[in-house]
Amino acid sequence: MLMMSLVLFGAGAHAQKTWSLEECINYALEHNIQVKQSLLNVELSEASLFQSKMDLIPSLNLGATHGYNWGQTIDLYTNEFATDRTQSNNFYASSNVTVFSGFQKINTIRKNQIDLLRSKYDADQFMDDVSLNIAIAYLQVIYYREMVGIYEAQQDVTRQQVERTSKLVDAGTLARGDLLTIQAQAANEELQVTNMQNSLEISVLTLAQLLDLPDTKDFSIGSPNLMLKEELPTALSAINIYELALEKRADVKSSELAVESSIKDLDIAKGYMSPSISLGGSWGTGYSGAARQATDFSDPYLSDVAFGATANGVPVYSYTSDVTYGTKPFGEQFSDNNNQTLTAQLNIPIFNGFRTRTAIANAKIGVENAKLNLETTKLNLRKTIQQAYADAIAALKTYHSAEMKLTANEEAFLYAQEKFNVGLINSLEYNTAKKDRDNAQSEMLQAKYDFIFKAVILEFYMGNPLTLQQWQ
Repeated sequence: MLMMSLVLFGAGAHAQKTWSLEECINYALEHNIQVKQSLLNVELSEASLFQSKMDLIPSLNLGATHGYNWGQTIDLYTNEFATDRTQSNNFYASSNVTVFSGFQKINTIRKNQIDLLRSKYDADQFMDDVSLNIAIAYLQVIYYREMVGIYEAQQDVTRQQVERTSKLVDAGTLARGDLLTIQAQAANEELQVTNMQNSLEISVLTLAQLLDLPDTKDFSIGSPNLMLKEELPTALSAINIYELALEKRADVKSSELAVESSIKDLDIAKGYMSPSISLGGSWGTGYSGAARQATDFSDPYLSDVAFGATANGVPVYSYTSDVTYGTKPFGEQFSDNNNQTLTAQLNIPIFNGFRTRTAIANAKIGVENAKLNLETTKLNLRKTIQQAYADAIAALKTYHSAEMKLTANEEAFLYAQEKFNVGLINSLEYNTAKKDRDNAQSEMLQAKYDFIFKAVILEFYMGNPLTLQQWQ
């Protein structure tokens, strides 16, 4: 991570906090909505992996029903017609487990493991991109702040020259036209300072918006004094940086895992061609209000109806008793109606409208597409690093050239200033020398930060922490 120290400055009784680059990046990673969404995607992948593991466990379902019946129906437990209102209860439990299905569940677990790791790399990559954008915006603020300082210093020189020229005009040494020319230059530089201050304010606002700050009114960053090195911060070549990036970059890792995930999709699709075996079991019982049993018997008495006759025709009577019936108790029915089942099921796919073969063909295409995406990611990375490396070297050369140009223009301006003060050159020639010096200052500062921008990008692709410490 970053190694920037926290910079505080006092402003009377109201001290305003300044943000370091490290604080800006840490705040963004903690509060950025898109970062939070990328982390939620990791949680979704974790949930999918957990569910695929739980799919290996046998299922278990419990149930119960309670109801009443009116009208004629066949009672489930007595197998007789019931015409009165009848209460019934059912209780059941069932379980099922897939013993074999072409290793689809195992491959699904492995795929979800890959997808979980891939989602973490995607989140890391998104956070890296956010960090890089903030670092560039942070440097942009520092650049415009230094440009404002340069423009203000140039403006001060012009103001001093206006005062000096005014005195020379009053003394009759210089023509009034020279004063008007210098005053026009001062007005132009006033506009340049205003424009650069506006650019500074916009760059600060841009950085604050990248942080998603609720209030940007008192937002301020530190003012590190960045010093330019005379060479690239790394001795590695572009190809060496690329090889290092292949090992560390999260987007490359994610693309590699995408290939592995698509291969698992192919294995899952092939699993549909395999026979599947599953086991199931169930238990059930119930209660019916139509189930009756004898609950009481009266004392025996002689029946009034003969059940037969002797050979002489004499009627024969038997003893009988009255029986009272009641609903069979719940506990007895719960036990008597108990039943269990155990089943084994074999399913052999024969023909399903070529859906399986189509799924396999699509999965193969997915594998090839993932491989091409990986190659595209590597190719884009190589091009980006080559371009960043070439840009960094070019920016460093531009800086050295701008530095030499500034040295020459500084001397030329000082010489022109001395000649103007004694009336050897006019104001137009003086302004030309000053503009050349001012432009050289701006060009050198621009080249300086252009090189720092490119060097930071190279460090980023090498997997190093985003820090400005090495430039201080």
